[in-house]
Amino acid sequence: MCNDNNSANNNYIYNILKTILILQKESTTPGLCLDTCDRMCLGDTPSLCLFNTRPITLYTCGCCNTALQMPVSRIPNEAITSNVFRIEKLDENTATFRVLIANTSGDEVTYTPTDSFFTISLNCICIIKCLADTLISTL
Repeated sequence: MCNDNNSANNNYIYNILKTILILQKESTTPGLCLDTCDRMCLGDTPSLCLFNTRPITLYTCGCCNTALQMPVSRIPNEAITSNVFRIEKLDENTATFRVLIANTSGDEVTYTPTDSFFTISLNCICIIKCLADTLISTL
């Protein structure tokens, strides 16, 4: 269920997504790193630009507090989904995301980008969970 009347929440969501998108596009600009989704650099050290992606998980409004799941392929009837995304585009009230596949090897998590994208209204997003910044070399 989308909440069309929650413009204050939309502004927060928009601002966080805008910050992440700018950081991904211009990942060489150092800044003060706080441990929040909208910290002004990718990675833990502002003087080192080793990352180009801040993977996120989205939670939609009014649906059991579960993460949004999207298919990793455009092949019909393929049941593989992921709840990890990379923001690719942001408009006034919508955002377009690329679906990422998490690959776990020991303690390290890497991501593989897919050719699956989706666009969602910001009215439908109520929570953004930021995951550890990473480098995706195949973008």
